[in-house]
Amino acid sequence: MPYYRAVGEIPRKRHVQFRRPDGGLYAEELMGEEGFSSDSSLLYHRHAPTAIMKSEGVQDPVGEAELRPNHPLQPRACRTQDLPIGGDLVLGRQVLYGNDDVRLSFAAAGTGSDLYRNSAGDEVVYIQSGSARFESTYGALEVAEGDYVVIPAGTIHRWLPAGAEPGAQAGPDVAPGGVVRALVIEARGHIRPPKRYLSQYGQFLEHAPYCERDLRAPAEPLVLEGGEVPVLVRGRGGLSRLTYVRHPFDVVGWDGCLYPYAFNIRDFEPIVKRTHAPPPVHQTFEGPNFVICSFCPRPLDFHEDAVPIPYNHHNVDSDEMMFYVGGDYSARKGSGIGVGSVSLHPSGFTHGPQPGAVEASIEGLRQGRTETSEMAVMVDTFRPLLIGPAARQCEDPEYAWSWARA
Repeated sequence: MPYYRAVGEIPRKRHVQFRRPDGGLYAEELMGEEGFSSDSSLLYHRHAPTAIMKSEGVQDPVGEAELRPNHPLQPRACRTQDLPIGGDLVLGRQVLYGNDDVRLSFAAAGTGSDLYRNSAGDEVVYIQSGSARFESTYGALEVAEGDYVVIPAGTIHRWLPAGAEPGAQAGPDVAPGGVVRALVIEARGHIRPPKRYLSQYGQFLEHAPYCERDLRAPAEPLVLEGGEVPVLVRGRGGLSRLTYVRHPFDVVGWDGCLYPYAFNIRDFEPIVKRTHAPPPVHQTFEGPNFVICSFCPRPLDFHEDAVPIPYNHHNVDSDEMMFYVGGDYSARKGSGIGVGSVSLHPSGFTHGPQPGAVEASIEGLRQGRTETSEMAVMVDTFRPLLIGPAARQCEDPEYAWSWARA
């Protein structure tokens, strides 16, 4: 993270004695990236965070999902609204696409998750609808529709949809508060704000489309007591269940620049031009060999001869996945795309507006239309995306031919 935070009780200096009221020492835990060379935080536990009493392998329905090449090559679309509801936001993930850098899944979760730690990479969970409480060793966050939740690798956490009991483990019953629908982006590495938005010291610059004030982080510790607590841990070799002697949510304070946070897509400030601007102006985060972009309501292009929708384009080095989350997609009218749809436009294929959309957009300007209402989350990858079982299950078989319908 680009700025420092301190929460709860911490000693005046790092790595000095810090004692509990009973005279014993709090246990320090350094959470750090890139081998002591990048962002880190220090957490102070009531009990040793190293004490485990059992480890066992666990079948991994998410990590073991079969991914198939996009062959024969074609653009694809699927309808997440047709996927089944159930499970939690960890083991209930339904894999859409993936490669060696990133896995993209959809969840329609109505139950609380077990404690979970992804030690293979950072995660970003975009909440399409519903609300939940995100609890971690750093504290809690209330998250809802439109929130990106950025979770650093190694963070022990759990998800509680609205209405789920805080002490409950994952179960078959849907929480009274309803279902949380989310796009889950799992990286093999770290996800950060784009470097071009930051000063050399890590502050958001004036031209950035969001800043520190838009980010929400835990504001107070979440101190729970308990023993023999299981934690699912995703490592590079698969999924394990570690049983901890004490509950890991025993942190009385922490400080540093590495922690989970939420950013709402409605706080993204669109960058506009007189003519249509390309997707890099929508970039929100960057990961290893991929980027995440936010398409938000914004003023339409205002050159007197503007064409206010995307031009046909062929990104020869990347695959483009678009998750449509709200608004009106005038450029895609007639394609079958709507809220909840996911499109995949691979390298090797030129894509753009549907037939008739260009003239319709120009006519809209003539009639006084001044803004667009579309909202979407886009992930562009620099290695081909393979097709997961969930995308195959809810695929629209006619999408690839939609440009041929005059």
